[in-house]
Amino acid sequence: MLNVHLVPHTHDDVGWLKTVDQYYYGSETSIQKAGVQYIIDSVIQSLLDNSERKFIYVESAFFFKWWYEQTEELQQQVKQLVNEGRLEFIGGAWSMNDEAAAHYHSIVDQFTWGLRKLNDTFGACGRPRIGWQIDPFGHSREQASLLAQMGYDGLFFGRLDYQDKEERMNHKRAEMIWQTSANLHDDELFTGVHYNLYQAPAGFCFDILCSDEPFIDGRYSAENNVKAKVDKFLYYVDQQAQSYRTNNILLTMGGDFTFMDANVYFKNMDKLIKYTNARQASGTNVNVFYSTPSCYLKALHDTGITWPTKSDDFFPYASDPHSYWTGYYTSRPTSKRYERVGNHLLQVCKQLTALAPSREEHMEPHLTVLREAMGVMQHHDAITGTEKQHVSDDYTRMMHRAMGACEVNTQAALNQIVDPQFRRARAHPLDREPAPEPTYKFAFESCHLLNVSKCELTESKDSFTVTLYNPLAHASHQYVRVPITGARYVVRDYRNVEVPSQLVPIPETVQSISYRFSNATTELVFLANELPPLGFKSYFVTRAMDSVDDFVHQPAQEPATPEKPSIPAKQWQQEEVTIGNQYLNINFDSSGFMSSITVDGVTNRLHQTFVYYEGALGNNAEYQNRSSGAYIFRPNGTEKSVTETVQLTVVKGPTVQEVHQVFNDWISQVVRVYADENHIEFEWMVGPIPVEDGIGKEIVSRFYTATQSNGVFWTDSNGREMMKRVRNHRDTWNVDLLEKVAGNYYPVTARIALEDPNLRLAVLNDRAQGGSSLEDGSLELMVHRRLLHDDAFGVDEALDETEFGRGLVARGKHWVIFGPKTSTSPTLEARERFLQNQVLLPNWLFFSDVSNVNYEDWQKQYTNIYSALSLSLPLNVHLLTFEPWHDNSILVRFEHLLEADEDPLYSAPVRFNVQDVFRQFSIEEVRETTLAANQFKEDSSRMKFKPDPSYIVYGSDTGRSSHVDPARSAPRPRSEADTGRNIADDGFEIVLNPMQIRTFIFQLEYRP
Repeated sequence: MLNVHLVPHTHDDVGWLKTVDQYYYGSETSIQKAGVQYIIDSVIQSLLDNSERKFIYVESAFFFKWWYEQTEELQQQVKQLVNEGRLEFIGGAWSMNDEAAAHYHSIVDQFTWGLRKLNDTFGACGRPRIGWQIDPFGHSREQASLLAQMGYDGLFFGRLDYQDKEERMNHKRAEMIWQTSANLHDDELFTGVHYNLYQAPAGFCFDILCSDEPFIDGRYSAENNVKAKVDKFLYYVDQQAQSYRTNNILLTMGGDFTFMDANVYFKNMDKLIKYTNARQASGTNVNVFYSTPSCYLKALHDTGITWPTKSDDFFPYASDPHSYWTGYYTSRPTSKRYERVGNHLLQVCKQLTALAPSREEHMEPHLTVLREAMGVMQHHDAITGTEKQHVSDDYTRMMHRAMGACEVNTQAALNQIVDPQFRRARAHPLDREPAPEPTYKFAFESCHLLNVSKCELTESKDSFTVTLYNPLAHASHQYVRVPITGARYVVRDYRNVEVPSQLVPIPETVQSISYRFSNATTELVFLANELPPLGFKSYFVTRAMDSVDDFVHQPAQEPATPEKPSIPAKQWQQEEVTIGNQYLNINFDSSGFMSSITVDGVTNRLHQTFVYYEGALGNNAEYQNRSSGAYIFRPNGTEKSVTETVQLTVVKGPTVQEVHQVFNDWISQVVRVYADENHIEFEWMVGPIPVEDGIGKEIVSRFYTATQSNGVFWTDSNGREMMKRVRNHRDTWNVDLLEKVAGNYYPVTARIALEDPNLRLAVLNDRAQGGSSLEDGSLELMVHRRLLHDDAFGVDEALDETEFGRGLVARGKHWVIFGPKTSTSPTLEARERFLQNQVLLPNWLFFSDVSNVNYEDWQKQYTNIYSALSLSLPLNVHLLTFEPWHDNSILVRFEHLLEADEDPLYSAPVRFNVQDVFRQFSIEEVRETTLAANQFKEDSSRMKFKPDPSYIVYGSDTGRSSHVDPARSAPRPRSEADTGRNIADDGFEIVLNPMQIRTFIFQLEYRP
């Protein structure tokens, strides 16, 4: 028999054309008819009405919004449906995340939270086993790897390149074994591509939102259409079956916000099953029934056949020859950055909440608010920037509220640790003994506008502290930049040691932002060194008013008033400029462009500039007339340089040297080199992008080197493993590119690089962006885009962001590492990994007004340096997670930062002892879980599928040939870290292999 698995489902975007609440409650019907609460109400009732029916649900954010509104009686009925397998949770994360712009840290967090809620509510029967990424616009290898590490059996999705899909359907390769990592053992994940995206077959959408005819089965009705409907259905399933390898096929019965009146859909599916199966009596071999993706996958597994394999990813995604969905890699750049800041604060908030000596009642709810807001932000129409403007505004509102809530936690925790009034003896950090009413001594405020050099507290107070909280598990350092208004400041640490500092002018382009309401024209810059792991260090800053001529922190210069400090800055015109330090020097030519770099006495070309593409403008009636829009990047063939000469201002001092570049009225940049840093920092500012000429523009920062890269470059996969890219090439089919620029763009979440045998260039970014190497030796990242026409993929708005009545201004950073390739340690790749981690999770700056506290009292009465760890973890080990879990326990993840071949020393497996690191914690038990922490490792098992060697395709060294790679095909050797739980009872030792993440629950001893 041909078994047809009908999978009733609804795809409920957590914001897109409407906000999350508008979708849930069903308001704003003029925008879209969609109400999630009615969907779940209706589905549950239909399942209760007929025990044959099944349904899957995906988005935990919506489900739990609904769940807490229900009676206990209905909740028990729903639990029964789950236990019977008739309501099955698939995916189960807080949202169906994007796979291009989402960082792995946030993906892991939002899966962890959604799956924890399901586990806590429904137990093992509510545990999803199938990934369901049906709508994201391309698919990353790292996403699949994370699902495998979470214990999922398989993954199904809908969107892939139109050429790739045609090739797979024609050769029965729509279902495959995806080898998701070049480093990890047991990384394979069965993956299937849906035949019909995620919609019902044409003519069989029975939802109230659809116009397809229902089954009319009145025996004597003139409208009776049963025979015609069944004939059409049999033809359809026969066509689909020709593209798949077994006698099982899966039909998605649903779509966007379907099943608001589930009875209508289910009643017609009941008839579809009844009348189609009745044909078996007359000889048909089609058997139709309600099913779920997990039931379907088990049927495939039970066939025991072999499957084709895949080891690259599914980027970029194109839906037709002129529609490459590569614009959303950059769309809404300020939202993408805000999400990254939100992740930073979430990790700090988790850690400090877990470390607070006294857990206050508000802490867990406040932490949950930020967890859930960040989960929503990973949605494939949130972090992507592909939502309507009012929805984007609502995401921002949600994030602002959630970050404010979690900052209440950080303030409470820091005050408890700093102030002896709140410190008390404790058995462990989760002791729930009631704490006294808080009367906090210090504010520990965050300044969220430091990206435009504004902080009201530091600008207005004569004395303030800067507390740097280090969320990493090894000691670090950071150059601090604080907006100030005075002429001279003294910075002291907790030992009464004065820290050297430097005054640096704020770029004129930043000062002139019309909505930057700040008097600061200068930043105080100093090095905060030896910052303790998982802890903090505070600095006491005082405005010195005694002598405005006493510039002990500055090179000799002209006297200045306190209101207008003298800064060592000089305007340069038609002269070559060099800035640098002991490690590197960067040179600017007489036109003002960065032109070369000197490392180890050798000078190489390194030119940087900005260019822009003009966006194609069409009517979208045919794909040849596709416009560039929120989703689609489609330049009209015109590339323009923004200027021929750049205006420079040079600032040199002992702490930092920097060049302020002005390219035109709307593009400027600071290029800086800090003392003792072996990388370059670029802080760009773009906007408002002018569109008065009626042409949308897409702005790119481009780097040129003399590297002979032979069409090859590398991009990260969600911030983890690096993916080899080859220009104008795909590993698994012979691609025909009509869009040479957009078709070579890839998502860059953290890093892009190119190299030859001698040199390597890597550019790290502070948010997701699109990037490419369009010619040998060149790298580019798209930093901003403003377009005047919709691309006709549903948003129905142009990507024309404005703020304060003008075009949006975006400011951000790139970090560049460049140098000769050597085998010494740390290699360039290792340095990139370490820097990548530091810029993802730098020290969080907290500011406190200490105008009424003198330094001596501050030094003697308060704790101004603190670490939660007994010793630092090795540099190649990242403490990915440290957060309060269930009562009296902490969720902890350790991650090996490097891939296997990146460094001779730091890529090696690493071993450390948990008890040695967390000596101050009374750890009673350590148990390992799967990555998402919803199942103990020893209880987890996954389906195994057999690869078909005749279908194994791997890229060669050039990425241009296909062959079986015996080394990759053979089983990889297993280390003790692969075997699951290997913690010695007496030593608590953990081993990490390259790229491995291991997740543990620390159960702490309880003392009343």
